[in-house]
Amino acid sequence: MSKSFRWSVEDWMSLWMVAVLGGGAYAFRLLAIVPRATVGMCAAASAPAICVPRQAVLTLQYYQGFGWAALALGLAGFFLAKRIPAALALGIGIAAVVNYNATTGIIGAAFGLVTWLGLATGRYAPKA
Repeated sequence: MSKSFRWSVEDWMSLWMVAVLGGGAYAFRLLAIVPRATVGMCAAASAPAICVPRQAVLTLQYYQGFGWAALALGLAGFFLAKRIPAALALGIGIAAVVNYNATTGIIGAAFGLVTWLGLATGRYAPKA
C-alpha cells in the first residue's frame, strides 16, 4: 500500500528554497535585528544601509506580513496542487515563526508541507 518516495529535481529545488528562506530569515534576525547596537545605529542621522531591510522586516513583522504570506502560499499550493507554492509556504512559514508571526505562519507551513509530501509520494495527484 505504501508508495515509494523519489526525489525529483523539483523536490530538491523546493528543499533548497526552504533552507534558504528559513535559514536566511534566521540569520538576518540574528545579525541585524537582535543586537541592541543596531537600534542606536539605525536611529542615527546617517544610518547605515542595513537599516532599510531591517526596517522592512520589522514592519512586515508588525503587520503579520510573513504569516499571511505563508498562509496564502500554503492555500494556493494546496488547492492548485503545486510543489513550488507549497515549498515557498514552508520556507516563509519558518521565516514567520522566526519573526513572531507563528499563528498564521504555522498554518501556512502545514498546508505547504502536507501538499509537498502528498505530491512527492503520489498520494495527492494534481488535477488535470
